[in-house]
Amino acid sequence: MRSDTPILDVHGLSALRSAAVVVRDVDLTIGEGEVVALLGTNGAGKSTTVDAICGLARKHGGEVRFLGQDITKASPHRIARLGLLQVSQDRDLFPRMTVGENVVMGFEALVARGDAKRETEDVIALFPRLRERWEQRASSLSGGEQKMLAIARALVGRPRLLLLDEPSSGLAPIMVEQVGDALRTLAQTGLTILLVEQNIGLALEVCDRFIVLRGGNKVYDQPKAALGADSRAALAALYL
Repeated sequence: MRSDTPILDVHGLSALRSAAVVVRDVDLTIGEGEVVALLGTNGAGKSTTVDAICGLARKHGGEVRFLGQDITKASPHRIARLGLLQVSQDRDLFPRMTVGENVVMGFEALVARGDAKRETEDVIALFPRLRERWEQRASSLSGGEQKMLAIARALVGRPRLLLLDEPSSGLAPIMVEQVGDALRTLAQTGLTILLVEQNIGLALEVCDRFIVLRGGNKVYDQPKAALGADSRAALAALYL
């Protein structure tokens, strides 16, 4: 049974990038099992927003609650331990380690006990290509394969909420399609996801609700049905 209490509740969030305030007074909530898109152009404040939620960007004001706990001033490590995991644009892999070692590191860092083999098998089923590359160094993978590996490593940490920052950025169309297939499968399992994207097509395929930032301010927050028949055009108009 899903809880009526939001998994994530952000109120009045302002955040800085370097010394400049780039996110201003943003409110957002995410309920259990929702798949929400956070959209906007370059410089809209999307990455800074998710970095601030995860404790990786300095907050200038506001409150962040996760699973009912105030995590506004919590460290990134504590936030991750609670089950709020981010896959950044930079992927943050261990390049000299193998694919398998990277995945297991994700399990050991975030899960106190359990069957690592079973957990990794369940996750790798989403990304068969990673099984083929299991003994290769992460640095030898293509950009798309590295994105898959970063997502897999986060998933073995058993997230309650997964934040994905531009998972399709810089990928060839075939790799975007494969990442999209994995996201659709995860959404069907009931995993709660906040997807930061500029690829409107991918967001429309995967997400239930759409939040748009413009100039660091939230300008839209509605379910997919509210976008109307031409949802792609409606979202594009909100960017401008």
